[in-house]
Amino acid sequence: MSEEMTETMEATAPETAETPVTVESINDLKPKMRIKGTVKRLELYGAFIDIGIDANAMIHISQLSDGHVNRVNDVLQVGDEVEVWVNKVDPERQQVMVTMVEPLAVDWADLKRGQIFSGTVSRLENFGAFINIGAEREGLVHISELSHEYVKSPQEVVSVGDEVQVQVLNFSKRKRRIDLSMKALMNKPEAEITLVQEDYEELVDDEEEEFGELPTAMEIALRRAMGEDIKEISTTNANNKRKDKSNRKHKQRTQNKRRSRDEIFSRTLQFERD
Repeated sequence: MSEEMTETMEATAPETAETPVTVESINDLKPKMRIKGTVKRLELYGAFIDIGIDANAMIHISQLSDGHVNRVNDVLQVGDEVEVWVNKVDPERQQVMVTMVEPLAVDWADLKRGQIFSGTVSRLENFGAFINIGAEREGLVHISELSHEYVKSPQEVVSVGDEVQVQVLNFSKRKRRIDLSMKALMNKPEAEITLVQEDYEELVDDEEEEFGELPTAMEIALRRAMGEDIKEISTTNANNKRKDKSNRKHKQRTQNKRRSRDEIFSRTLQFERD
């Protein structure tokens, strides 16, 4: 399944309720909703829980814990008060499935390109920072997406534990990958844009014949970020231009000499025949 590009949108990660809510009917229930209940009956495959509505909720043995559970009564007993999260709701059949495993704040189905999330920096690598947005997998902010400026190391921008705003660039459920960006939410530095443009215009206004092929504005910005002096760029181009011009002149002189020699030789032969 391919994910279509969407317009940039303001969004936050869906949050599960911090405290259980009270419901009056099955129609009030929604997935990930946190509710309280009382264990009414145990079965080999799970348990039935009274959640205060006409329909009892059923919890499967696999949803009792993150780990493996051998028997339901190892975890629950009749009369126990429990907190559960709604998993599935079927109002027509009056069926409710719940879980004691806290659901993810962000499912794959919740993700959209351009979406904005608040997250926590969980770890840093040389190539970028991993951000926990509450999804199955951490999202990656590549080092090139940390800032509009050149970043040598992610530690220059963020630290583990930092709360950051990120935007979804791309994602793949099949690859279990989420690509994020911090740069996309930042304004481009106007001063840097103006400076680069002025540098470029200055080069264009100089004698183009002397400098030859000029670097693009993008090249100037990149080289400036790498610490290269703009004059060094123009000097290098000028030297290359002079070398090319000298080589062309030398080649032209050689070709002229050959033509001249051939012409003299041809005339000499013609004179001798005459």
